[in-house]
Amino acid sequence: MAVVKIQFSLRIDPVIYAKLKVIAKKDTRSVSNLIDYLIIQKIMSYERENGEIELTDEDIYDI
Repeated sequence: MAVVKIQFSLRIDPVIYAKLKVIAKKDTRSVSNLIDYLIIQKIMSYERENGEIELTDEDIYDI
């Protein structure tokens, strides 16, 4: 089964982007993959402290 991902624009400071590129290269990831990984880590950390974020189908598919 194909993985479905949402695409969106992201405005980011050039210095932050350059630093992300360095980290991504060291981790042999793309910048996009690194950002995805960092977001997942933040969500996991948030949910450990605050409990699981409950989502409905509407939350997920209402783009």
